[in-house]
Amino acid sequence: MHFDTLIFDLDGTLSDPKLGVVRSMNFALSSFDYTPLSEQEITRHIGPPLEETIQQIIGSDDGYHVDEVVAKYRERYFEIGYTENKLYPHILEMLSNLAERDIRMGVCTSKFQSIAEKILEKFTVRQYFEFVSGPTKKMVKAKQLENLLAKNIISGNAIMIGDRAIDLIAAKSNGLAKAAVLWGYGDEKELLAEKPEFLFADPPQLTAQFIGA
Repeated sequence: MHFDTLIFDLDGTLSDPKLGVVRSMNFALSSFDYTPLSEQEITRHIGPPLEETIQQIIGSDDGYHVDEVVAKYRERYFEIGYTENKLYPHILEMLSNLAERDIRMGVCTSKFQSIAEKILEKFTVRQYFEFVSGPTKKMVKAKQLENLLAKNIISGNAIMIGDRAIDLIAAKSNGLAKAAVLWGYGDEKELLAEKPEFLFADPPQLTAQFIGA
């Protein structure tokens, strides 16, 4: 099965954002007198759009207040939190090997494009990707993929690769193939429920699949 573009999610797929996310979330919560949460409580929310995550964490339907907490989170994250990301093991080797085979790659993330670009540049991997897609305010990933298709940045023969059900659902809603990775924040049960074409345990397995090894 040949795909003309591999579209990677960022958080939980290429890089581990845990430290920056946990610290920035607790900074935001403490700023509004919410009780700080444990690392485990916060990391299970990594993946969906930030507004949705914070709404769930604080248990509020007040859109104005949710936006206040989001803004406080981003205050710290945009200043220092994004620098606390780290690449998962073997990701650099994976990207290099795929690029050597002239495999076209892009990124579709729930992060703003500007901050996603900074993270990729921090790890000196930006050059491997032909495009980086981030949302406008409150845009869901399915809409991002729809826009990429409409602008002919990707074709229907692309595949979305991610660690959460939200990535796979977005791909399915746009008629794209989907691949799940097990080294991120989604568990196997969550991912298998979306019937991905591929399920990868580690980056070398993914590399072997797409270079035809």
